[in-house]
Amino acid sequence: MIKKVYSFFLIILVLVTSPFLIRYLLANQKITILNSIYFNFPGIITKNKICPTYDSLLNQTLDNSFSVSIINNKGEIISSYNEDVPRLPASNQKLFSSAYVLNKYKLNNNLKTTLFKNKNNYYLHGQGDPDLTYENIIELISNVKENKIINFNIAEIDSKLNWPNGWTNTDKLYEYGSPITSLAIESNHNKYENIYALKNFIKNYLKNKFPNSKININFLDSEKIYYLKDITEINKIYSTPILSLLTLTNSESHNFTAESLFKNASNSWNDNEYNKLKKWLENKGLPVTNTYFADASGLSRKNKITTKLVVLFLDKMRYSNDFQAYQSTLSIMGVRGTLAKRFVNNELSGKFFGKTGTLSNVFALSGFLYKDENPIIISIIQNSNNIDKEKTFKLLRDVYYLKSCK
Repeated sequence: MIKKVYSFFLIILVLVTSPFLIRYLLANQKITILNSIYFNFPGIITKNKICPTYDSLLNQTLDNSFSVSIINNKGEIISSYNEDVPRLPASNQKLFSSAYVLNKYKLNNNLKTTLFKNKNNYYLHGQGDPDLTYENIIELISNVKENKIINFNIAEIDSKLNWPNGWTNTDKLYEYGSPITSLAIESNHNKYENIYALKNFIKNYLKNKFPNSKININFLDSEKIYYLKDITEINKIYSTPILSLLTLTNSESHNFTAESLFKNASNSWNDNEYNKLKKWLENKGLPVTNTYFADASGLSRKNKITTKLVVLFLDKMRYSNDFQAYQSTLSIMGVRGTLAKRFVNNELSGKFFGKTGTLSNVFALSGFLYKDENPIIISIIQNSNNIDKEKTFKLLRDVYYLKSCK
């Protein structure tokens, strides 16, 4: 009887204390397998903590065009301001899409551009390698053999899908708004180096190499290549590793690479839907209600997120097995990327790993601010006709120098 009573109270004790124990272990990241389980768990373990000094800083500094959320290294929300207001995130959108890609690939994986053959028909197929060059094309098609008739097919997506929804006509005129295609010479940044220029280049190359052959160059819907029978891979080239491409995406905020990587990871070259990204976040228990995902890069004016979602997501990323790799892709204050010229030779230099976001009427800054080796996660987004970037950076500096919330 005594043993039964003892066992009963032991079970009660475990049930009562286990949430606190789990929270402690997670906060201190003591057990790797527990961290991995939590990262994939459809829920979040966090709580609010009253920090008057942080609240006072936000309330005295900001107007209603700002949203801010701050989480400490224990996963406690220590301050917020308009945290549930949906905002245009600009390139802070890449924080989500790059993590999605990282979750689907190994760090040393690559994108591939391939030449296939079926009888006397050749097929060039790409995965949106952002660094693809004409030299690479020559390397690929050098394996084409002489024949009386050479049929060469360039596999490409429908031109109606070249830009995600919400990219403005003005954006499309600039390098940062280049069309997203699966075969792109240097990310389509030169508007004259389009798919038709590639067609002419290949035709001229083959004509010069095989002057007595009839050369037919055609376009093929890239999706159809997967249904061809008896097709053989005869040559291929690889991009730089996924980790390098993710660094280009986040540190340099490269829109084409962000979109290309996401389309490959989500198998969505033949549509412009981004529900898979939102669903992935939702499956981790993150608050995606009243949010909208229109692209992977953040250039779309239709995106809507909250700073609360950003910080809770970044906090959960700390429990991913690939967190160190993920953080390594971000800009570093005063050191690298879009933050390289901020706080140079300052105490904050090298202390903030994050992502900027800039559009007309939008500025965003989110990431990991290290104080005493412990990260504070912060997200600041302003949507306004009068953007004040300096106020955002001053707020980040003030948070850094503010005493920790005990």
